[in-house]
Amino acid sequence: MLKKVLIANRGEIAVRIIRACRELGILTVAVYSEADKEALHTQLADEAVCIGPAPAKDSYLNIANILSACVLTGADGLHPGFGFLSENPRFAKMCTECNIKFIGPDFESIELMGNKAKAREVMKDAGVPVVPGYEGEIEDDDHGLEIAEKIGYPLMVKASAGGGGKGIRIVRSSDEFKLAYNTAKAEAKACFGDDRIYIERFVEKPRHIEFQILADEFGNLIHLGERECSLQRKNQKVLEEAPSTFLSESLRNEMGEVAKKAAKAVNYKNAGTIEFLVDNNCNYYFMEMNTRIQVEHPITEMVTGIDLVKEQLKIASNIELKIKQEDIKILGHSIECRINAEDPKNDFRPCPGTIKELCMPAGMGVRLDSAIYCGYKIPHNYDSMVGKLITFAKTREEAIIKMKRSLQEFAVGGVITNIDFQYWLIQQEEFLNGNYDTSFLSEKMVKKDA
Repeated sequence: MLKKVLIANRGEIAVRIIRACRELGILTVAVYSEADKEALHTQLADEAVCIGPAPAKDSYLNIANILSACVLTGADGLHPGFGFLSENPRFAKMCTECNIKFIGPDFESIELMGNKAKAREVMKDAGVPVVPGYEGEIEDDDHGLEIAEKIGYPLMVKASAGGGGKGIRIVRSSDEFKLAYNTAKAEAKACFGDDRIYIERFVEKPRHIEFQILADEFGNLIHLGERECSLQRKNQKVLEEAPSTFLSESLRNEMGEVAKKAAKAVNYKNAGTIEFLVDNNCNYYFMEMNTRIQVEHPITEMVTGIDLVKEQLKIASNIELKIKQEDIKILGHSIECRINAEDPKNDFRPCPGTIKELCMPAGMGVRLDSAIYCGYKIPHNYDSMVGKLITFAKTREEAIIKMKRSLQEFAVGGVITNIDFQYWLIQQEEFLNGNYDTSFLSEKMVKKDA
């Protein structure tokens, strides 16, 4: 087992990883920026090292400073969490070269799946269904327009190295193409330092469904069922649930096996997620693979009883996966609401500030993954998510009732949050019926504001 793990992240995911390490008897090292000196993760870890000023580029994206902190503290493992450097193949490779175990897949897998165009090509060769599109390099907007005419509209231009809904534009006609292409290209360069773009057919009003994967160093590979992630705003997930109300048992099993095939195609190890688009006729297409732990991993933990972060740590410690596919049973239902310090009435503008009052929900079947506390100052430098509220029950109806009650209990004073918005969302008829797709929330918001 690893002896000491450095968590190259912040906020609730850093706290989540520290807790898993502590339960396995692993020492922890927190890293923090100057803005996060009083953050909860720095207080919970066995050691804490400042790695730079508030801007992420100078701290949480500063590879040299993070690796120096590993050497300074004698950490033999590094968990990247999600975001920041979690899907940076160069960072993963440098960890390996410094004899620090990167708690995630090999850098080759990260690099391969990080290039969305290349990933499509690999999946296509492996027999995994992909959305019709163009796998090659696009020279410029004229070349892109020529390709678009062959694929047909509507289509999507997407950042090859993208994620988190950035660098994506929907194009419905040739007149829109060049502006959308160049805008997406510029956004991709700004967000990822890589302006490569690929083009694929746009699947109208699909479901966004992802399968959780675990794979060890000994060739064992399992999936842990799916998560429904179709409630999105501007390609950003808002609420997730497991299992999906849309999948039949036979389709679930079929997609799970395809997800495993996709992971095998890149010799994948550790935890990962295969994301699919599913249309109304139950045709499904590979969208991308996330080579890290996901924000929404708790709902899979709740319905399977498996601690994914602990499994990550065990796999990284070269311990064989003891769970077999036949051991995976999806029991009950779980829902996760992302709690953000933002103002839904002002176009979801981030609202950093000091938490002056705090009442957290609790009770059987309620889980809150967060790093906030009364008196904590939410910095303006990072993502606005301050926690994830998760409920679990035997049925979906019970899980919704628990979520409604928990959101009513959740009070954060001093900053504006989206708690009331989430409370509104879970009472919508379409959500209650499980009858929604990726277009639902944007269309509902337009009607709500009208």
